[in-house]
Amino acid sequence: MKLLYQTHSPYARKALVFAHEAGLADGIEVVHHETSPTRRNEEVFAQNPLGKVPVLLRDGLPPIFDSDVICAYLDTLHDGPRLIPQAGEARWKALQVQAVAQGLADAGIAVRWETVRRPEALRYAPLREGYTEKLIAGYDWLERELDTGAAPDVGQIAVATALDWLEFRELPGFRAGRPKLSAWFDVFRARPSMRATPLAGETQD
Repeated sequence: MKLLYQTHSPYARKALVFAHEAGLADGIEVVHHETSPTRRNEEVFAQNPLGKVPVLLRDGLPPIFDSDVICAYLDTLHDGPRLIPQAGEARWKALQVQAVAQGLADAGIAVRWETVRRPEALRYAPLREGYTEKLIAGYDWLERELDTGAAPDVGQIAVATALDWLEFRELPGFRAGRPKLSAWFDVFRARPSMRATPLAGETQD
């Protein structure tokens, strides 16, 4: 398998960290691709009509995207404990946490558009502030709701990769007043799966 990847994408990194946690990373060739809404990458568009990474390429089978679907697929390929619980409240909780993490990454990207990526004359401060409020509310929810004592699952992987990216981009932070979330994150980001997938690079618009 090949994973079309970007070293500064929280979504692509989530899929790759999941592969490491599932013990599948050695069987995946990681191929870096720069993507941006303002710069068309034809190789990525050929595999994903949205032109975004990650995309998982499989021999003789259709490509799989996006990160949520890739993680769900990878979870069917290993013999260890499922990283996406298969039934009951544990399943819905893990998927809900994943959704919050994805929303944090989305909000962080939106904040970046209104601070550094969009031409200064076109930036809209109220939109930046609205997305910043979503970040703060998401951090507060995780401080209350994240089960920091549970075994790693897709929700925790999504949270860790989103929070690490938010710090990497120096976006509004989560640490002040959230000791449980901060302590959990510091432990999780020391895992081999996180150390093997460092963030690097700048967006190419």
